[in-house]
Amino acid sequence: MLGNWLKTAILMAAIVALFGAVGAALGGQGGMMMALALAAGMNVYAYWFSDKAVLKMYGAQEVTPDNVQFRNYYNMVKTLAENAQLPMPKVYVMDEAQPNAFATGRNPEHAAVAATTGIMQALSERELRGVMAHELAHIKHRDTLISTISATIAGAISSIGTFGMLFGGGRNDGGERSVSPVVAMLMMFLAPMAASLIQMAISRSREFEADRVGAEISKDPKALASALGKIHNYAHQIANPTAEAHPETGQMMIINPLSGVSFDSLFSTHPKTEERVARLMAMASSY
Repeated sequence: MLGNWLKTAILMAAIVALFGAVGAALGGQGGMMMALALAAGMNVYAYWFSDKAVLKMYGAQEVTPDNVQFRNYYNMVKTLAENAQLPMPKVYVMDEAQPNAFATGRNPEHAAVAATTGIMQALSERELRGVMAHELAHIKHRDTLISTISATIAGAISSIGTFGMLFGGGRNDGGERSVSPVVAMLMMFLAPMAASLIQMAISRSREFEADRVGAEISKDPKALASALGKIHNYAHQIANPTAEAHPETGQMMIINPLSGVSFDSLFSTHPKTEERVARLMAMASSY
């Protein structure tokens, strides 16, 4: 738990430093002060509201106990949360064809799990139980804080480009604002910078650990292994438009949802599915 808090603090400090440096380069002392204020506001927003921002981004709808359509899904999460000795998280569903799921929230007391409609159609109830146990394992280990904040902040780094347009752009002969070479170079490096921040903040080992603890919560490693294989195959056949538009959020999903080779590599924070399945199958012998 302390490790994730430290990573979060370092990530937030890095954002402040990055914004301050860019502001100073483009706008001098005034630009630096404005950039620092923007970074500080972004950090506060990310800590308190990043989970809601990501859920809204994916159009996630909350599932209540009296929801007939998703009652089994809700009750499944409730039972697994009791098994894991966790507070009941909020439960959401995303209207996405690609099978996938993620957990979010700053701590177990303010957590949520979300699954796509596609995963409910593609997996058996047993396999879905394994997936949701995996997501609850992330909540139990407090992975969700750094995961959600990093996704939100990495996406917001694009605002540096807008900031640069305000301070580093000029006017062309027609009176329209043009982009200076400095700003153009800055904007070109934004995506790799965002990816680097995510990769520094998030370890691939967290997925192995969430698989292991999730299998313990569900007491069914084979079901999670089977689910991972299915989701991996579907993810390469069915696009997730929201994830493609916001690749920095891909690291939150149980399987990387990105279909593009370049982005898939750039924002890769998941270990190979084959290795995850092999580890789970090795666990199955003890169940």
